[in-house]
Amino acid sequence: MSIRPAILALAFSVSSSAVAETAAENQVVGTWRMMSATIDPGGRNISAYGEKPNGLLVFTPDMHFVEVLTDADVPRFASNARGEGTDDENRMAMARSIGFFGTYTVDDRGEFIGNRVEGATFPNWVGSVRTRKDLTLEVKGDRMTEQFRRPEGTEIRIEWQRVK
Repeated sequence: MSIRPAILALAFSVSSSAVAETAAENQVVGTWRMMSATIDPGGRNISAYGEKPNGLLVFTPDMHFVEVLTDADVPRFASNARGEGTDDENRMAMARSIGFFGTYTVDDRGEFIGNRVEGATFPNWVGSVRTRKDLTLEVKGDRMTEQFRRPEGTEIRIEWQRVK
């Protein structure tokens, strides 16, 4: 074996193990499916996205995320055109779903420590930064619990299952 292929093989081996090690440290990386979501306004525990919550949360290895949460029971628009919903249809679709994306960080143990929202269907979230003070993600095996506290104090709890 000449020196050049040997060096390339060594470099690939080192970079591959470094990537594998980094991915193993990041506890949240991957795709997660929403199993349940509850909201607790004023001490009441109610479904946040209806009886059939539907959502995905994806954390990429390069520290980006996208989260889409919907209520599967939201009625279809009569017009079958997204831009032509009635006021009531638009209000219900907006109130019972959200999508947002951005970047996230983990600590040296690979635990989630915060995110920054770069885009959202709710424009007020764009540019917001969340830390462990108002957003926690706790991973246990293939399950993850998300707890989020809105600025006015309402708590939201979402249970996730890792997609394999």
